[in-house]
Amino acid sequence: MRATKVAFGVLLLAFTLAGQASGADAPEARPRKKLIATGWDNPDTARLRQNLAVMEQRPFDGVVVHAVGQIDAEKRCHLAAAFAKEPWQRAWFRNCLEDLKACRSQRLTDNFLMVGANPGNVDWFDDAGWRNLVEHWRIAAWLARQGGLKGILFDPEPYTEPFAQFSYRAQPQRDQHTFAEYQAKARQRGREVMRAIAREYPNITLFTYFMNCVNSTALGQQDPNLVLEGSGYGLYPAFIDGWLDVIPPQMKLVDGCENAYLFNSDQQYLESAVMIKGACQELVSPENRRKYRAQVQVGFGIYLDAYWNPPTVLWYIQNPDGPRVERLRRNLATALRAADEYVWVYGEKFRWWPTPNAGVNEQAWPDVLPGCEAALGFARDPVEFGRAVIARMEQAGTLKDLARNGDFSSDQAPANEGAAEDWQEGAAPAGWSSWQEERSSGTFTWDRETGATGKGAARAAGVAGGCFIQSTPVQPGERYAIRAVRRLQGKGNASIRVRWQTAESRWTQEHKDVILISRAPATEWGEIFGVVEVPEGVGRLVLLLGVSGQSSAQDVAWYDDVRLYKLE
Repeated sequence: MRATKVAFGVLLLAFTLAGQASGADAPEARPRKKLIATGWDNPDTARLRQNLAVMEQRPFDGVVVHAVGQIDAEKRCHLAAAFAKEPWQRAWFRNCLEDLKACRSQRLTDNFLMVGANPGNVDWFDDAGWRNLVEHWRIAAWLARQGGLKGILFDPEPYTEPFAQFSYRAQPQRDQHTFAEYQAKARQRGREVMRAIAREYPNITLFTYFMNCVNSTALGQQDPNLVLEGSGYGLYPAFIDGWLDVIPPQMKLVDGCENAYLFNSDQQYLESAVMIKGACQELVSPENRRKYRAQVQVGFGIYLDAYWNPPTVLWYIQNPDGPRVERLRRNLATALRAADEYVWVYGEKFRWWPTPNAGVNEQAWPDVLPGCEAALGFARDPVEFGRAVIARMEQAGTLKDLARNGDFSSDQAPANEGAAEDWQEGAAPAGWSSWQEERSSGTFTWDRETGATGKGAARAAGVAGGCFIQSTPVQPGERYAIRAVRRLQGKGNASIRVRWQTAESRWTQEHKDVILISRAPATEWGEIFGVVEVPEGVGRLVLLLGVSGQSSAQDVAWYDDVRLYKLE
């Protein structure tokens, strides 16, 4: 009995807070999570322009784009090869700017321009070479801003032998300069690069495939430099420190955590997020740690090939419980929960859109990995996904409403236990029960005189805290859409909470409750809509049409047109 009271007490507080946050002027609590597409089918600006309509159909919020400038009629300049000592001209990339300006998209809102650490043949003590390299970054920032992109995607990995820009052992003058001297110079160059970026695009998002997480073996060491000196990315923390020395306060940095390619559990994602936010500060100068905490975001990489490859390949992720695409969906959902804003999806063998890359097979990812597009779509935006599935099911004639008497038009409906019940005067509508906390003395009734559909509505008045209740049998892994409308009079708040019970009707998985609200004006019939996934160990989905904050009988909340759909 005590556990039930505590559970409903927590529930009431959540209803109150949800209602308080549902006003039209409520600030956004955090950035919306986004999926970024990248891989061997990355488009250049011309192909982005040519294939934009096709690309907008895929479940992504942005793509990584290559810029290929024109030096003359025959020669080209690839912006991805920015770590080069040769001088470039901004005019070479005018063709790219024209392409980008022609590619405004309401769907692909977070696109990034590729900059790589190749060829990486500029020694950190080469002042003339670094003047040119810094100018390359300046061109990238200019092109990203003028082209309407969210920012730059930086890939620090060396692909050009024998160069490795961030490895002390690979530096031409390592015999003349100590590791500490190279660190100081790398930090200086980081400042120079950041100043150039900031002048062109002060509120840019600088997305990286990885930042300090790549040097996790140096964390916890009494002297991290003893590890960094022999690391392939040992100079990278100093370069990042230089960024932080002069970074504008409105700029974002994203540690994309490429190490996540083979993550296959919630714990791995959560531990890495904690590491990036916490322990990775050990590789940052004390004076920059506050900026690091404020401006560095956690991101994760999803490697699609690992969900397609055979088990004989190193890059392989298994799912002992069923299809591997189901594991992709779960891992992607976890990555998005643990990330601050961005998760990037990287593929090599197959494509999402046309590409001239001969190394990519002709098949599309949804064809070789069935269900992957739906998995990405659901994880990225469950509400958008749910609405699309409902529309498709409705058109196919397979849509079924599982709510009992959700339009509040009947005086008889099955109760939670399945037996039909006649409505009793002064009680909750047929098919529904009610609960309110001890200090609350309101009424839960059936209002046959009003409703959004004109057939009736559930009515709560003078309720300090409580809810209408209905539960439905479900299975773990199933996805459901919930829709309802609500209207308020006087004081009070209204929100729907989805809770979970075992098959034996015991409360469970409280930390995975879902609150749904409407942002419509309180005096109007405002839609409440949401999509949920049934957690493990759950046997019943419980709908709680919550009401809180009412102080008199003149304070009324109505619910109507409650629907529950199982999404195919």
